[in-house]
Amino acid sequence: MRSCVHNKMWGSRAFLAGWLLLLLVQLLCLEAVPISIDKTKVKEPEKKPEEPPASVDTGLHYDRYLREVIDFLEKDQHFREKLHNTDMEDIKQGKLAKELDFVSHHVRTKLDELKRQEVNRLRTLIKAKQDLEGGNDIAVDHQALLKQFEYLNHMNPHTFEVEDLDRLIRSATKDLENYDKERHEEFKRYEMMKEHDRREHLKTLDDEERKKEEEHYEEMKKKHADHPKVNHPGSQNQLKEVWEEADGLDPEDFDPKTFFNLHDTNGDGFFDEQELEALFTKELEKIYDPTNEEDDMVEMEEERLRMREHVMNEVDSNKDRLVSLDEFLVATKKKEFLEPDSWETLEQNQAYTDDEMREFEEHLAQQEQDLNQKAFDLQKQRDELERQQEQLNAQKMELQQAVEHMERLKSQKVDPPPEVLGNAVPEIPAVESQLHEAQQQGHDPAPQGHHPVPEGHDPALQEHHPVPEGHHPAPEGHDPALQEHHPVPEGHHPAPQGHDSAPQAPQDIPQEQHGQENQDQAQQGLPQTHDNIPPGHNIPPVQGQNQLP
Repeated sequence: MRSCVHNKMWGSRAFLAGWLLLLLVQLLCLEAVPISIDKTKVKEPEKKPEEPPASVDTGLHYDRYLREVIDFLEKDQHFREKLHNTDMEDIKQGKLAKELDFVSHHVRTKLDELKRQEVNRLRTLIKAKQDLEGGNDIAVDHQALLKQFEYLNHMNPHTFEVEDLDRLIRSATKDLENYDKERHEEFKRYEMMKEHDRREHLKTLDDEERKKEEEHYEEMKKKHADHPKVNHPGSQNQLKEVWEEADGLDPEDFDPKTFFNLHDTNGDGFFDEQELEALFTKELEKIYDPTNEEDDMVEMEEERLRMREHVMNEVDSNKDRLVSLDEFLVATKKKEFLEPDSWETLEQNQAYTDDEMREFEEHLAQQEQDLNQKAFDLQKQRDELERQQEQLNAQKMELQQAVEHMERLKSQKVDPPPEVLGNAVPEIPAVESQLHEAQQQGHDPAPQGHHPVPEGHDPALQEHHPVPEGHHPAPEGHDPALQEHHPVPEGHHPAPQGHDSAPQAPQDIPQEQHGQENQDQAQQGLPQTHDNIPPGHNIPPVQGQNQLP
């Protein structure tokens, strides 16, 4: 169990370990001052081949670039000598960066290449971020993007200059100092979200289930608070407990110098943040167990961070985020080391206030409202797109049907109807001509006593009624029954035998006789014009029909 928790702690907190100053100090390879150890009380561990300490992962997004720069600067003898003679404050103020002008040409060339690679990497990432955010109609935060370049002189993307090293040192220092603060804010949001989810879950339960859930919640809180006493981090009691349980040594023989050397795992003469946090594993195991329902491992990591910050504030006198042997020995002589105050754990110090919780829930409600509105707008856009798609499909179907119809007409070779110009009568197709001929065969003959059109009659009337092609005159002996369609007017008398033939012209008839004939025709009801003849129908002359009564 101890090994499992220790490994989890070591991996999850690696990003908080070290910073640029630590990396620079590691280059010195300082050896600890030898101290006398009672060989009879301390068992010497088996000697193993020494391996160079691994570079500490700072957790920064430019950590790889930072370590590569340090590795190449280490290869220059002049820079190493200056590093030995420069204190931490001078490093922070950029005095060490000026020594870059004196490094070898080979090192400068390699640093130039590293910078070009890092600039290209950042440009690729920023371009991808801009494309992603721009495609979603989200405003791009240019200040946040430029912040990614703070450790580089982006105005000169080709060569590594003094300004680049100075920017790198300052950026790493500032970023690591703010990292703990950001971690605390992240944990606070985690705790408020957990409480918000619990409250929302209670709203979905009835009274009986809600009561049971509340009782279970209080029971878990009591179980979590029921643990052995936690020692004050960095106190004598806490370090003695590590000396006894982790190192297997007699607590009566506790020696601060020996303790420091045993737990300076990389042998650089300093306690870095990672090495300090490893000292608190035994205390954290008293409070947190990954197999218990009531214990939250996220809270355990926050507790570890609080312990490390507390020790750094009390012991790290020069605020370089490292604890030297001298600083450690001075701290062991203080009253706080021998008689510390009790340590209050997280369950005794709530991570957020009631006002912060209220503001957090209001923010969540606003976010939910914005998301719902966005979902509504997206659904509306989807419906509109579906409607437009349906219209396009309908138009596509109509076009396809029109094309198929034209293809059928083309395959049948159907000629278009002839054009008709002016008042010309279109030619009657063969089928209609046959039907018309059949109708003409059964047409009524001219009634007996019908008078032919006199000569000199207006021929314009005949132009409007041309004789259709194929028309035949009524034969002799035509069915007289059809005459009932044209009854003889009352008072009409058949022409007597030997009646004189009609004059050829109106002027050959005497005036009195001509007037009498008109009177007789009026009495007999005979038409004087052809207005009653159907359009297009001509009455052929019949034998004996030219006799006037």
